[in-house]
Amino acid sequence: MTRHLTAVVTEYQHVIPADERMAEIFDVKVGSKINDRVVTLISGNVPYVYARSLSPLEKMPEGVRCDMMKADIPIGRILRDHNIETRRDFESIELTNDETLFGAARVLSRSYRIVHHNGVLMWINERFPADSRWCL
Repeated sequence: MTRHLTAVVTEYQHVIPADERMAEIFDVKVGSKINDRVVTLISGNVPYVYARSLSPLEKMPEGVRCDMMKADIPIGRILRDHNIETRRDFESIELTNDETLFGAARVLSRSYRIVHHNGVLMWINERFPADSRWCL
């Protein structure tokens, strides 16, 4: 879309214990290990997407888990490289005017679950600045 390579810059990545909401989403026990990762997608030195993903370590195929723990690999590439068949079940899509992102006053946000073998493999929230950077 941007005609530039896109870089994934990991802002942070931690393993955290599942709270009640996470345990419900992933069908795991409260306290289970959850990979919490936040990245920014940058193309041509312009940030385009801010994304947070949560994924239960116990439900991830071994190769996927190893790659997820490495920084700066896009989730889509990880799933494709390991031939993991998934679907995305969208929870919400909204346009907000009450926050800023990368200098933009309006933000498009979407949250969805990546489902594999009828179980939730990942929960993702992506935020896009709604401004002129998208006029390609």
